[in-house]
Amino acid sequence: MSHQETVPPEQRQEQQQADGLEAQLPDPEVVPKAKRRQFTAKYKLRVLEEADRCTERGQIGELLRREGLYSSHLSKWRQQRARGQLRGLAPKKRGCKGQDPSVAELARLRRENERLRVQLEKAEIIIDVQKKLAQLLGLPTDETKSDESEL
Repeated sequence: MSHQETVPPEQRQEQQQADGLEAQLPDPEVVPKAKRRQFTAKYKLRVLEEADRCTERGQIGELLRREGLYSSHLSKWRQQRARGQLRGLAPKKRGCKGQDPSVAELARLRRENERLRVQLEKAEIIIDVQKKLAQLLGLPTDETKSDESEL
């Protein structure tokens, strides 16, 4: 005798309904990184046309629920459509826009110029120290020879 044979039909039906509910529940696992939804211009136009055809109370809400959208989507898409049909409805990349190559080159040259300026200052300090050391030790320097030859 199996387990199902001992369970009354009413409980069996309730158990089947509970099993059906468990199968419908979404997976509670959190996705590591949420992905932003992007809608094509064609999809946006289709939804806007469908929303424009809605005349009865509650039809737009039904459309939004069915498509998984918010009313702000519709208002934003309507503004974009008014500005420039398909071009305004196309999805745009988010984030920083690419820099002009000349701006990047200018920044690179400025950094290099600053690095060379610092390097020159260090070299001048080293030369001054070498001159002072040569004077202290009484060694002739190239400058002294060049000064004597000019006379």
